[in-house]
Amino acid sequence: MSNNNTIDINQILDEVRAMGASDLHFTAGLPPIVRLHGNIKKVSGYPDCTEPIIVNVINQITSIKHKQTIQKGLDADFSYVSNSGHRHRVNVYRQRGYHAVAMRLLRNDIPTLKDLYLPDILGEFALKPRGLVLVTGPTGSGKSTTLAAMIDHINREKNCHIITIEDPIEYLHNHKQSMLNQREIGVDVDSFAGALRAALREDPDVILVGEMRDFETINAAVTAAETGHLVLSTLHTTGAADTLDRIIDVYPPHSQGQIRSQLANSMVGVVSQTLCATTDGKGRVAALEIMAATDPIRAMIREGKIFQIPSSIATGRKDGMFSLDQDLARLVRNGRISNELALSRCQDPAEYKRFLQM
Repeated sequence: MSNNNTIDINQILDEVRAMGASDLHFTAGLPPIVRLHGNIKKVSGYPDCTEPIIVNVINQITSIKHKQTIQKGLDADFSYVSNSGHRHRVNVYRQRGYHAVAMRLLRNDIPTLKDLYLPDILGEFALKPRGLVLVTGPTGSGKSTTLAAMIDHINREKNCHIITIEDPIEYLHNHKQSMLNQREIGVDVDSFAGALRAALREDPDVILVGEMRDFETINAAVTAAETGHLVLSTLHTTGAADTLDRIIDVYPPHSQGQIRSQLANSMVGVVSQTLCATTDGKGRVAALEIMAATDPIRAMIREGKIFQIPSSIATGRKDGMFSLDQDLARLVRNGRISNELALSRCQDPAEYKRFLQM
């Protein structure tokens, strides 16, 4: 702090990064807040934020274009690189008439699938020549990091053209075995759907869509996956069945038979994840559900029997599949997370307890 009306954003970002925080928040009436290993915590040594303090923070991190957006009372999403060279995903919004800021602290290095303790089948999904791979879960569950690791795996292992469409760009990839072009919404292109349509004219092999937010984007992504491209994207859903239902439900009833057929033909897999605090209090670990699009799974999608998919996942270990409850039980048996936490996150307590005893 230089005085009561300013916070040096680069100084506090370096401080909270050293703490191991994943997010930094500025909101009126509280000192700066971090998310540390999943929990909310006040940053010591700073006063409660006022509107002038928050506006000063915003002015330190925004371009003229984003300042104009914020002055119109609109939310703004963008990335910020601190003086120490670290990247951050930023959202500026308003609440109760005041400005607020949420900043996600990003790693400069791109973690590998092995670094993240993710199963080998994610690498297999990433190297498929075509189809649709979805990574799902609630906000803050590590979806973007998992996708970045999958894109890096392709980049290391395959000679191809990768296009990413992001809002904003979170991880900066270098060209390795692949040629990799990253497009940012609001900077390089106007919308996900527009960028997807344009991507099909840009000779891609792999397309990463940061988020399938609306019908247009979902429809364009499925079409791209059907026409010989590998498409990776995210949805804020929990579990493969919920994910497939969500996609199908955005289509009008008369088109749902067609989209079920398209998904049955194009789906590669669904990875659903949630982050759980570890028992040592030093971090978080992902608990996963993995669905691979085996022939029986494809038939269930095509025939509208999506409600049968969870039981197929639970009995599909030989195909690399497992349920969230199975993975939570594994993490508890290995001492990574507590039984109490697993019970709060599981989908079926009775099934979870059965898996725990296996």
